[in-house]
Amino acid sequence: MRHSKGSILNVGHLLAFLTGMLTTLAMVGFVLHGPMVNQAMHQWSKRADAAPSGEDILQFGNPGPVVDLLKRKEYVASYDRRLRLPHWVGEHLTAESLTAHPDVDRSNSSFHEDDELPQLFRAHLKDYSRSGYDRGHMAPAGDAVQTQEAMDETFLLSNMAPQVGIGFNRHYWSYVEGFVRDLTQNFSDVYVYTGPLFLPQAMDDATKYYLNQEDAGTKNPGYQITYPMLGTVPNVAVPTHFYKIVLAPVGSDYAMAAFVLPNQKIDSKTALTDFKVDLQSIERASGLLFFEKLDRSKFKDLCTQTTCKT
Repeated sequence: MRHSKGSILNVGHLLAFLTGMLTTLAMVGFVLHGPMVNQAMHQWSKRADAAPSGEDILQFGNPGPVVDLLKRKEYVASYDRRLRLPHWVGEHLTAESLTAHPDVDRSNSSFHEDDELPQLFRAHLKDYSRSGYDRGHMAPAGDAVQTQEAMDETFLLSNMAPQVGIGFNRHYWSYVEGFVRDLTQNFSDVYVYTGPLFLPQAMDDATKYYLNQEDAGTKNPGYQITYPMLGTVPNVAVPTHFYKIVLAPVGSDYAMAAFVLPNQKIDSKTALTDFKVDLQSIERASGLLFFEKLDRSKFKDLCTQTTCKT
């Protein structure tokens, strides 16, 4: 009797267990074949059938190029992470802004790396060490005389580019900077853009080549851009040229002049106007666009409004 009773109990438990399992399987079957799964399968099928788009890769991020806009007390700069140089540095000068404060002392400033930039893309002090090039200011220290902080910011390497020292950075280039400052004596406001250029030069006869492969009988002039790099691991590019663009109000209009100087020793007797160029030539070479919110067709020639000389 105990055995029979125990058998009856075991069978009851087994039936209850099987009933629960069947109920569970039924629920699982509903989920697996229900509307949620069907909808998900439909979406997957739809995505698989859709043609891929080039934009799909942007889901992982946009690689750049990244432009760092650096706003300082005396200037604003756009930084080129690839060349470790500014694209451009812009300033607004007036006679008042160039009035030196007695507490500002250039000897208290020192060259230093820009901590606002990622380490990977910075110019480093060691890059310039024993390179044979000066750390050339784009926004001159002589323009930042109102506060010591403003002066110090001009010594950031993000405001620098490698320049030939004797005959250029320490001489002719500094004369051009002085010319720009002196303009504030004749104009209420002076706006300045300064930056590096990498200009092509005709290749030597030994390295010229035919660019037009379909007509080998026609020799096209060969041009190339070559420039040194500073740093034991090449890091900072040495520009071939520098530009300086000056804008000043004249009544309700503006006067403008643009100059491009080679990064080399320049005879101090060379006329500044020898380096005067059309603004578009700088834009074509740099990929930048200046004063786009002004009617440039109305610009006067700055050198007819004042004497352009160093």
